[in-house]
Amino acid sequence: MGLANMQYSRILIACLTAACVSALAIAILYRFAESWGLVDRPDERKHHVGHIPLIGGLAAFIGVIAGTLVDGQAHLFTNVLLATAAVLAVVGALDDRFDLSVRARLLVQTAAVLAMVAITGVQIHTLGHLFGKEFELGVFGIPLTVVAVIGLLNAFNMMDGIDGLAGTLALVSIGAIIMYQGQPQWPGVVVLVLLAGALVPYLAANLGLVGRKIFLGDAGSMVVGYILAWTLIHLSQDRYTHELSTIDVLWCVALPVLDTIAVMVRRIREGKSPFKPDRGHIHHMMLRAGLGPRTTLVALVMLAIGLALTGMLTHSLAPGSNLLAFGALTVIYVTAMGRIWQKQQAAPSLPQPRPTLEAAELPSNVVRLQSSVTFLSSYGKRTEGPKRNSASK
Repeated sequence: MGLANMQYSRILIACLTAACVSALAIAILYRFAESWGLVDRPDERKHHVGHIPLIGGLAAFIGVIAGTLVDGQAHLFTNVLLATAAVLAVVGALDDRFDLSVRARLLVQTAAVLAMVAITGVQIHTLGHLFGKEFELGVFGIPLTVVAVIGLLNAFNMMDGIDGLAGTLALVSIGAIIMYQGQPQWPGVVVLVLLAGALVPYLAANLGLVGRKIFLGDAGSMVVGYILAWTLIHLSQDRYTHELSTIDVLWCVALPVLDTIAVMVRRIREGKSPFKPDRGHIHHMMLRAGLGPRTTLVALVMLAIGLALTGMLTHSLAPGSNLLAFGALTVIYVTAMGRIWQKQQAAPSLPQPRPTLEAAELPSNVVRLQSSVTFLSSYGKRTEGPKRNSASK
């Protein structure tokens, strides 16, 4: 009992360290984001206001590293995971700055996955006991591992479309993994716990709860998906503990996986590249349906939690039936999203007004000027002063 309490205390201290260092890193990186070019600018696909620093993911990853050092229990798997994740963080930052090609990103991501497999020996070697038979993958294990890891890290990258979504979905997935374990095996999930703690300062700033707004950035979304993917593979493929089944893994990250599959299927049907960005994800559809960003965020988080709980119920099904359940859900989701997309594209749409900033939100070196039309229309009339409107993303 004493050892368990010491372990909990050590992890708690490491988690608090990750959160504090992440917050400090945000404050420091914010000063240099503009000069380094790590800012997100509005365009036809991005409807936020102003130049927002893309530093949330970098700060969170720095926090994870600090927490790992304080914990002091990292083994080979964790060390190699963080080392390869650091490479992806750098590539993600370069992508935020220079908009790298899809081919370049996929090349580096593949190299990182193969390095993990070569050094640690961890890979997807079995799909588990399905329909009365053990499905060993043999030579197909490494290719499936590459596809699975790259698929999940890009799934979280694609879900980073509204404030707080990718970060909160990561927290839901981490909570689901711990819940699926029943009795948490902390050595296997300590990096995820540190990641959860490190994401809290980012989410607070991104959602406008404290400080100035920041975004996660490609560096952050890729690292979050990468760490989650490898932790899930490690937990489900360990020959001795086997803490999660292969199908449990899918339910833990169900929403990002389902939405990515739906978007890629639709793009391929339209004759487009599956990697070409558009505004066809579930959060974009909900926004076009008239829901606000916060309502959309809450609804999607609740959906992700509901999917994770649904996966828990499939444990009572016969082996293999839970896979069929997830497959059926995938077909339903892909079909429904495709039809909603077609209806929204066919419906006439009014041009969306560009969001505006309040005077108090403008940078100190920017002065809001009154238009000549407004000025002349108010000449000689009694005015009550400008009315304040809420800014929207």
